[in-house]
Amino acid sequence: MTKVKAAVVNSGGTDYILEDLKLAEMQPDEVLVKIVATGMCMSDETIRKGGTSVAYPIVPGHEGSGIVEKVGSTVKTFKPGDQVVMSYAYCGHCPSCRKGRPAICDDWMKLNFLGVRDDGSHTFHKEDGTPVKNFYGHSSFSTHTLVHESNLIKVDQDVDLRLVGPLGCGFLTGSGTVINGLKPELRSSIAVFGTGAVGLAAMIAAKIEGCSTIIAIDIHDSRLELAKELGATHTINSKIDDPISRVQEITNGKGVNYSVDTTGVSAVMKTALTVLSKGGVFAPVAISKNSLQVIPTGEITMASKSIIGVIMGDGIPQLSVPQLVEFYKEGRFPIDKLVKYYKFEDINQAAKDSVTGEVIKPILILDESYSK
Repeated sequence: MTKVKAAVVNSGGTDYILEDLKLAEMQPDEVLVKIVATGMCMSDETIRKGGTSVAYPIVPGHEGSGIVEKVGSTVKTFKPGDQVVMSYAYCGHCPSCRKGRPAICDDWMKLNFLGVRDDGSHTFHKEDGTPVKNFYGHSSFSTHTLVHESNLIKVDQDVDLRLVGPLGCGFLTGSGTVINGLKPELRSSIAVFGTGAVGLAAMIAAKIEGCSTIIAIDIHDSRLELAKELGATHTINSKIDDPISRVQEITNGKGVNYSVDTTGVSAVMKTALTVLSKGGVFAPVAISKNSLQVIPTGEITMASKSIIGVIMGDGIPQLSVPQLVEFYKEGRFPIDKLVKYYKFEDINQAAKDSVTGEVIKPILILDESYSK
């Protein structure tokens, strides 16, 4: 068995602990990946705090990037030395997958949240044999991991793996919500509520798609200043100004064509719906237990507004991630301005900095020998 060092959450509400674990024997459809770096996402924090039904102990992490070291006997699309980004797992053969919508795969929850392989076996074990759950089919908070072929996206050899891991979740979710979900018309208007990693990715994608009015809304002036730098035409600090009145002012009383909420706060979601123009479309993308209460006739039907669900950007990772890499190379998707790097052993500090909003996207460097 391969020995690895991984960040383990042993029970909900506890800190990450770096532990020596053992990887199981590789199965024919799996790939052994050496992790170079991994982003940290709020979904990982939710698991750490005990806010989900996942079992413990578990190795979180689902925004990894790394180098293929070994492939199983049935793997055809990867070879040792390939640079890869990791995203969610999907079956590839259900009706949704065959229609090009793997984010709503029939087996999505089983493949990404049960923490075990298809046959029920575990990829991680403690030194005493205790099984440890994985996350999203790969668990990138580990120096090595075993990954199903469907989790992987090959990227060019000139790509810096220290930067691109978050393209597999947070940046994919934000950008894909706009590009694949809302599909905004040229010179249309959009309001983005929350300027964290997902919100800023959505905002940048709106600029790429040709929106002419891009309104960023947050309570942190520093993030709003960054939003301006990245393409927001207007910013609103909702602690100071009423966003409904300001959006009306900016749009000459019409409202915006599209809105995205990344906060999951009930009042903010309601505002995101309210600021829409007639025929407008709202996408709530935060993973939240909070409700959105509306009166359909008065608040949706009479103005022909729509609320759409978009999970994981509704993209095919193997197509969307390389597209985002190209946007970055062209200078149109400047994700390097959103990240801060941390050593693997500083994972608990990185998590705290993300929760407080001090850092937009923490990235842990697991292989400090990697250079580009």
